[in-house]
Amino acid sequence: MLKYTVILVPEEEGGYAVEVPALPGCYTQGETREEAIAMAKEAIELYLESCKAEGEAIPEETGVESLVVEVREPVA
Repeated sequence: MLKYTVILVPEEEGGYAVEVPALPGCYTQGETREEAIAMAKEAIELYLESCKAEGEAIPEETGVESLVVEVREPVA
């Protein structure tokens, strides 16, 4: 089983944009968080199928670390 990091970004007009950093050009979207995740899985599978069909190596997740950091708000 392969694992990939996905980044979900809430859109101003609603829904989520999704990026898969380990797979260049692999983007999708969904109206809800659940739909965005499902669409990400589908996009990843299609990307990997394309790699296999073209005889390209399957990209692997390489040491991606995701963190959330807290910073102080600027004082005006």
